[in-house]
Amino acid sequence: MRLRVLLHETGGPVSQVENTPPVMIPRTSQPFKLSRIGLVIIAASILLLALLAVITVRNLDREQRLMDKFLIQEGLTLIRTFEAGARTSMMTAGMTGNLGILVKETAREESVVYIRIADSRNRLVAAAGDWQSFPGQPAPGLILSSTSPLARLAENGAGGQVFEVAREFRPLAQLGREKGRMLDRWQQWCMLKERGQGDERLVIYVGLSTAGFEVARQEDINHGLIMGGILFLVGVAGFYMLFLYQSNRVSRLTAENLEIYARNVIESIPAGLITIDRQGRIVSCNHKAREILGRESAELEGTVLARLGRETGCDLAGLLDGEKDFLDRSLECVLPGGRSIPLKVSAAALLNRDGERVGTVLTMRDMREIRDMEEQLERSRRLAALGRMAAAIAHEIRNPLGTLRGFAQYFRQQAKNSATDRESADLMVSEVDRLNRTVSGLLQFARPREPEMRQVALGGLLEKAGRLMGDDFADHGIDFRLEPPEEEIVFKADPDLMIQVLINLLQNALHATGAGGSVELSGWAEPDTIVITVHDSGRGISQEVRSRMFDPFYTTQKEGSGLGLAVVHQVIEQHHGSIMVDSVVGQGTIIRLFLPGRAGNRSPGEDNG
Repeated sequence: MRLRVLLHETGGPVSQVENTPPVMIPRTSQPFKLSRIGLVIIAASILLLALLAVITVRNLDREQRLMDKFLIQEGLTLIRTFEAGARTSMMTAGMTGNLGILVKETAREESVVYIRIADSRNRLVAAAGDWQSFPGQPAPGLILSSTSPLARLAENGAGGQVFEVAREFRPLAQLGREKGRMLDRWQQWCMLKERGQGDERLVIYVGLSTAGFEVARQEDINHGLIMGGILFLVGVAGFYMLFLYQSNRVSRLTAENLEIYARNVIESIPAGLITIDRQGRIVSCNHKAREILGRESAELEGTVLARLGRETGCDLAGLLDGEKDFLDRSLECVLPGGRSIPLKVSAAALLNRDGERVGTVLTMRDMREIRDMEEQLERSRRLAALGRMAAAIAHEIRNPLGTLRGFAQYFRQQAKNSATDRESADLMVSEVDRLNRTVSGLLQFARPREPEMRQVALGGLLEKAGRLMGDDFADHGIDFRLEPPEEEIVFKADPDLMIQVLINLLQNALHATGAGGSVELSGWAEPDTIVITVHDSGRGISQEVRSRMFDPFYTTQKEGSGLGLAVVHQVIEQHHGSIMVDSVVGQGTIIRLFLPGRAGNRSPGEDNG
């Protein structure tokens, strides 16, 4: 198996196994949130666009008003000039003239689109230019009734525009007293009478070109559009930068979460993990590796692996065969203090993105639990074989024992006159009874009966065991204390077998504790567990004895079959419980029994033990 190092956005290595299914990594969902900078950019862009729009509209409106004012003044000036020209032509020319020629000549001006003169009934007097393309001219009556000139912006069908100024045509207004005398001359010069328009008042329409103003207006519009486009691009660029910032922020948070997730996974795996570089220096290690080696990260990281082996007694470097990978090599770590830990060590290459080896990953599996299970399994096999053999032997011994006891009793009856013979016969009977008890215990161990589970009161069970053993403790001068639970606790167990377990434990405590010592029997309930303890202040149990104390026929007493604790272990296993032994030589021993059960209220008909 090879490990490949992938460089993440954060720059840290993340290991990925080649040719394996993808690892299920939790997705990190980071909502897109606008930061203060983003809000400032958006607000500034909107404000600038609104300001530009307001300024552009106001400029266009101001230009429109200026254009109207300028063209009105220009139109009125042109009308007054035209009136003066007509008046001068009339006074210097002959009695007849041609107003139409003067109109045409005046309409030649570049800024003039058309000139039209009509009477009060809108009959044409003279005209020049394309006035017919701009319909909708105000009626002469409206013009004559107005005290100020009328102006409008007219459009033709082709989209062309003119600014039209109209008012009454009064070329004789400046003559004063001579106006009456000159009126006939004016009508004659204009040939109004010949056309039947002699008494009609005249109006003049002047259409002025707005091309120059339109060019300036379009330039302002183009300028506003350009500025708006620039602001739009600036806003888009700001949004893009904001998007990049947010994307980088989300990527950074995602990378940090993935890094935390990977670190938590590595720290929580039940195997030790150590990474080393190509120089053999430790780069990182997880919690289990630190626990096995008994060192902190600061002590391990940067340490050469070979030096670590010399300091801790865990020669991991000795297992490495160059840069070859291997799987489950055995190693016995003897740590300071004599603590021995069996390990299974595997090594895998650590590769970078280019496939180059940058180090090695070592995994260490603590095999203590597995070794204990194997030893327990082997022990169970030995006990099973021993039990079968013991059952066969006990069966063969028990029958002759009955015969021997009968003969011993017979000899006792025959030896009525000899005290020595009676004592010998009594000794024979007691020894046969002792041997029979040993055989009975052996049979019970070899062929244990199935427990008859029923509701048992924990307090009653402890009190019964205390009553049975109380006198024995008193005879040996030992202080016996009983600590039953304050509340009523019931659980399922075989009361007879549990009494036998407690008596065996109390007898062991009695033999281990001298006069003046103390023994305490107590019990309580934990969640889903019943705990019973036997605590004595005796001589304690050494590590060697503790490893064999539950083996059948193993005993440290001068008298005893060595089956008491073996039966205790067997009964507790039948109840699916466990035993924990804490002992200090010279200070005493605590034996805890853990039985499955849930504390409950006393029910009618329950067994008190």
